[in-house]
Amino acid sequence: MTSPGERAPGEQDYRRLLAFRTELRDFLRWSEQAAHEAGLTPSLHQLLLAVRGHPQGQPPTIGEAAAVLHIRHHSLVELAQRAEAAGLLERLRDPEDQRRLRLRLTPAGVAQLERLTRAHLPRIRTLARALEGVVGEPPRRAARIPAATDPQAPATAGPPL
Repeated sequence: MTSPGERAPGEQDYRRLLAFRTELRDFLRWSEQAAHEAGLTPSLHQLLLAVRGHPQGQPPTIGEAAAVLHIRHHSLVELAQRAEAAGLLERLRDPEDQRRLRLRLTPAGVAQLERLTRAHLPRIRTLARALEGVVGEPPRRAARIPAATDPQAPATAGPPL
């Protein structure tokens, strides 16, 4: 439903949105595959990124990382334990409040995340161009529509860009 003075979406709007959502799904599928190829689950990759990309001056708490990943506190605890067991992360007591645990990457975690991030940056640029297409520019590449529309058909990932 449109508000007064707001136009209804047109055919070009739907095409732009489809192109963006297709790029987004392609990116997510590719990212998950890249994490698996690096020996990580996509969740572990996201955790490493949440810890390294945390904006405050100190490492994130369990609760802060859980909020970024949109998962429950106890799920993040389990994920952090797996990362710690793999030598990618360490959990440290907060010096100001011993009840809180903060997360910090180990050198192995930093190296693993750096390799994955280098691979992701060009793909993010492609996504940014697709988003530009949604908000005004025509899409720079046509959306790939799967040949099979059968939901039981296996999904195929597009080639890396």
